[in-house]
Amino acid sequence: MGDRAMDTLRADVFTIPNLLSFFRILLVPIFLWSLLNHRSFLALIIFFIAGFTDLLDGFAARVWHQRSKLGVFLDPAGDKLLMATSFVALTVPALGHPNTLPLWLTATVIFRDLLIAGGALYGYLTWRQKTFFPTLLGKISTGCQVGMIYLVLFFNNRNTVPRIMPWIYGITLFWTLASGVHYFIEGLRILREKRRPSN
Repeated sequence: MGDRAMDTLRADVFTIPNLLSFFRILLVPIFLWSLLNHRSFLALIIFFIAGFTDLLDGFAARVWHQRSKLGVFLDPAGDKLLMATSFVALTVPALGHPNTLPLWLTATVIFRDLLIAGGALYGYLTWRQKTFFPTLLGKISTGCQVGMIYLVLFFNNRNTVPRIMPWIYGITLFWTLASGVHYFIEGLRILREKRRPSN
């Protein structure tokens, strides 16, 4: 590999957003360890730091123009890994005590993500679609999910069960379903456009 190729590889891999995404991924097993060992305060801090790195890498990519091909996949992969780990772990009563996530909510979130990932994979394999931009409903859904995890971790650390939590679960479910249906409809629209014969 020549010097120019090595420089291109470094420019694509060793960017600030990518390093922050790598760091966020490395925090996931530590976050899981803290839950397994009932270190609720540590889990809360780690989740907060991971969420903060997500904001930072997006900011760095825009301000310093450090978008890369790797970053397009690495950033959402880190986000989904953290959220999937959080949802699954906090659905286990022994790990999510006293505010255990309802199984129906976790199943809905994971099914929605698998549906979106499957559509994205189909788009890539069929017509080499590489970029997928989140919709407004998708951003609202993600915000609700992240905020709910924060609240669950916070109240678990305080060992309290607020009456508002069922409402939080319900709101998160609503926006998760709404965004899932929206993505599904958008996927069908794109599929019809791609299959439409060109003049």
